[in-house]
Amino acid sequence: MDRQAAMQGLVETTATAVPQLSSVARRRQMREKAIAGFITAMAFTGIAALVLIIIFVAKEALSIFLDAHAREEASLPKMFLPQVVREGRPAAFVWQPVSNVPKVSMVPLFIGTLKTTLVSMAVAVPVGVAGAMYAAEFAPRKLREYLKPVIELLAGIPSVVLGFFALMVLATFLQDTFGLTYRLNALVAGLGLALAIVPVIFTVSEDALTSVPRSYREASLALGATPWETAWKVVLPAAAPGILAACVLGFGRAIGETMIVLMASGNAAIVSWNLADSARSMSATIAAEMGEVVVGSPHYSLLFFIGVELFLFTFILNMVASAWTKRFIKRLTGA
Repeated sequence: MDRQAAMQGLVETTATAVPQLSSVARRRQMREKAIAGFITAMAFTGIAALVLIIIFVAKEALSIFLDAHAREEASLPKMFLPQVVREGRPAAFVWQPVSNVPKVSMVPLFIGTLKTTLVSMAVAVPVGVAGAMYAAEFAPRKLREYLKPVIELLAGIPSVVLGFFALMVLATFLQDTFGLTYRLNALVAGLGLALAIVPVIFTVSEDALTSVPRSYREASLALGATPWETAWKVVLPAAAPGILAACVLGFGRAIGETMIVLMASGNAAIVSWNLADSARSMSATIAAEMGEVVVGSPHYSLLFFIGVELFLFTFILNMVASAWTKRFIKRLTGA
């Protein structure tokens, strides 16, 4: 009788506990669905913000082609072909959008942007990749723990501080050392930009080098290769897609940087390939002129058109880099 009563009590207890467990499971499932929905909404919020920004910039830039007055002042031939500035003088590329006769040639801005970006990439890519290779392959473990955070601290320095450093220190040093005619020029701006993009290239490249399987290194060393040969001929090619992604990110940061170029380049919109001459980039032009432009004017739409061009440059570069990476991975894997 006691055993039968105990079994009956166990059945009653189980029958009571099952609904409670099922209600707890339902509440937990609803909570997990709510969290997943919140995370999904946050992810799509970023995408929606990007789409809205692109639509807004494109809408403001299209006024150049839709408004008759804007088409007259800022037509495509005036943007990209030489124009006569004064009678008796040869045609030239001039950026003077607020003169009595507006000159809106973007060629000086293209050249200035290209000069500063190439200087920064020529300095930052070797420094960033070499630093990443040393940290990933040769640095002692204790040194590596301090090296990476210290270099990444550069990314936390505001660009206006780097621009001030380039303006006051780099410009004076380069002029005194090399006797440059212009104190502020594309070389100074490019070196200041390099300080801003080295942490980006270093961090992504170091992650790519570290993610290479250890078996690659062990196989190379077992075949008699030195550590340097292993790093140069095995690890570096295997991490090439990640290093290319680092360079693309650095290029995007350099071509869109504003304050450093605005403070250190001299802001002279001239057609010159000499790195010692002053220059003016497209992003610096937007920053310098947007605050004083008349809203709705051809000059206003022209600045937004420059923003669209910057977006297209970065987008095309990303597409080319992605296609090259896919081809390289197929060749590396033998697919």
